[in-house]
Amino acid sequence: MKVAFVGLGVMGFPMAGHLANAGHEVCVYNRTAARAEKWLETYKGSRAETPQAAAQGAEIVFTCVGNDADLREVVTGEQGVFAGLAAGAILVDHTTASADIARELDAIATERGFGFLDAPVSGGQAGAENGVLSVMVGGNDSTFATAESVIDCFAKSSKLLGPAGSGQLAKMVNQICIAGLVQGLAEGVHFAQQAGLDAAAVFDVIQHGAAGSWQMINRNQTMINDEFDFGFAVDWMRKDLDIALSEARSNGAQLPVTGLVDQFYADVQGMGGNRWDTSSLVKRLNRNGQS
Repeated sequence: MKVAFVGLGVMGFPMAGHLANAGHEVCVYNRTAARAEKWLETYKGSRAETPQAAAQGAEIVFTCVGNDADLREVVTGEQGVFAGLAAGAILVDHTTASADIARELDAIATERGFGFLDAPVSGGQAGAENGVLSVMVGGNDSTFATAESVIDCFAKSSKLLGPAGSGQLAKMVNQICIAGLVQGLAEGVHFAQQAGLDAAAVFDVIQHGAAGSWQMINRNQTMINDEFDFGFAVDWMRKDLDIALSEARSNGAQLPVTGLVDQFYADVQGMGGNRWDTSSLVKRLNRNGQS
């Protein structure tokens, strides 16, 4: 297909690359043009000066930007995706954003004859680079059926979960679960160290039992080593948790642990850990040997 990709950050850059490697005709746009030029040094495709220009002639446009405001700008702005998209084309948004903006964009797309899917991803930078992301999708059956095989160029699984907004709600569930898991792991590492145990040996054993998780398998050793330059940054996690907590206030869900962990991440930011990865919660516990 002729496709476009708007937003070449740590996730979008390799995702767009997988589309090119799969044989699709890819046009990219990035706010910082040098990033798009770097992409063209690695992959076959073309570059546009605006999201509107990238969308012209595309059958599917993918977006992966920072937040609601960024998404609204690149999609509905004067030179946004919707200004260049043809009737019958599809916008697939991989931004982690609010369910409200997903529904807003879906309503505009429907009015103008476009398809729309909100499709946030999980798997981090490594998942994007290796093409094994999990994609949570909101939208209608026919639009998903058209886009699914293209999404699968960078996904190990993609699933339609309901109408527009459902993908974003599912991503909130994902982040809620991660927050509790990482805090539990941080406390386990901290406790093992305070108790004088060989923490690495402990986790080598328990990661194969009921306590095991992706976070434990992939982050216990880096946490023990006091290394936090991996994966998803604290600033971005707080953005995501703010979205989830705001949605919970609207739908009545009770998220006491999530709210507490969000404040722990605020403490990490106060320690200068804005760009540390999410496993840096243990750094807070180890500060001065106490929580």
